[in-house]
Amino acid sequence: MTSSTNSATRATPTRGILALTLLAVGLILIAVLLGVVDIPTTEVIAALAGNGSEQSDLIILTIRLPRILTGILAGIHFAVAGTLLQSITRNPLADPTIIGISQGATLAVTVFLFFAVYRFNSDANALYTLPVSWLPLVGCVGGLMSGLVIYSLAIAKRMAALQLTLCGIAIGAFLHAIAMGIVVGWGSSRFEIVMQWLSGSLYARGWEHVLFLLPFTVAGLAVLPTLYRPVLMLRFDEDVARSFGLSYRLYFSLTLGVASILAASAVGAVGPLIFVGLVVPHLARFVAGRHFALVIPFAALIGAALVTGADLAGRLVGGPEEIPIGVVTAFAGAPFLLFLLRRYR
Repeated sequence: MTSSTNSATRATPTRGILALTLLAVGLILIAVLLGVVDIPTTEVIAALAGNGSEQSDLIILTIRLPRILTGILAGIHFAVAGTLLQSITRNPLADPTIIGISQGATLAVTVFLFFAVYRFNSDANALYTLPVSWLPLVGCVGGLMSGLVIYSLAIAKRMAALQLTLCGIAIGAFLHAIAMGIVVGWGSSRFEIVMQWLSGSLYARGWEHVLFLLPFTVAGLAVLPTLYRPVLMLRFDEDVARSFGLSYRLYFSLTLGVASILAASAVGAVGPLIFVGLVVPHLARFVAGRHFALVIPFAALIGAALVTGADLAGRLVGGPEEIPIGVVTAFAGAPFLLFLLRRYR
């Protein structure tokens, strides 16, 4: 009896990893094959092998592939960041907005778009464009600065998890209000531009976005194994964690920093994707069951699959106009949020 139970226990993670990997790979393949422009499967394979026509190379290698890879990396970032934040704040409804990262990035991008990318020239009565390629970096810096403010307050005031959550919500709301004030007061003619970014989108994402995110992905995932045991202990009160010999403030700071960097870089690249950082950790914990060590790997796989699938749905349903990925994730995540609210009330 014991032997069969142990076999089942060992088999469950293996099946979960295999199922999630197949799901993610399957969605990626479908996303490469399908789009607004119909391309025969043979042409897609030829393009991936470097033998495609000029048109198929343009669509597959220049448009679809970098867009998909950007979505995969962003999904991993949001999912892992949300998992870490829910652990250290002990808040099942935590996501990157809980420490103001998304709102800080929103304010930075709004200011950049209105006062840097578009400058009014009174002499020529025209609009100049400055490098929009700076947008991911600007959003990332804005998100990190917001996270740094929350982090500094948390350390200086020795905030508990609940205090950190409330502080993040307050500062995030303040930053969001400033951004919306700028949009309404000075940016009526550019309202559409900001709304497109705020909705979260993979539209026109290219290899530069992949290269922007990749170093953050590699560095963030590389440090996670060293944080496994600390994150496990951070789910408890500070006194309990210290009784296990954990340097609570040190690892709390490191975990918060990693989550902030992952979330800020993702928001800078694709905008705030609502509910990804909130929903995915719960799905990962459900699939992992008692195997806590697999929660973050499962979250990364689910995050990649969710963003890829949501972007694919937005492209296919919306047609040439396409539905922003943030709208799709919000539409899918809202019912799940209501379920969580009922569960934890």
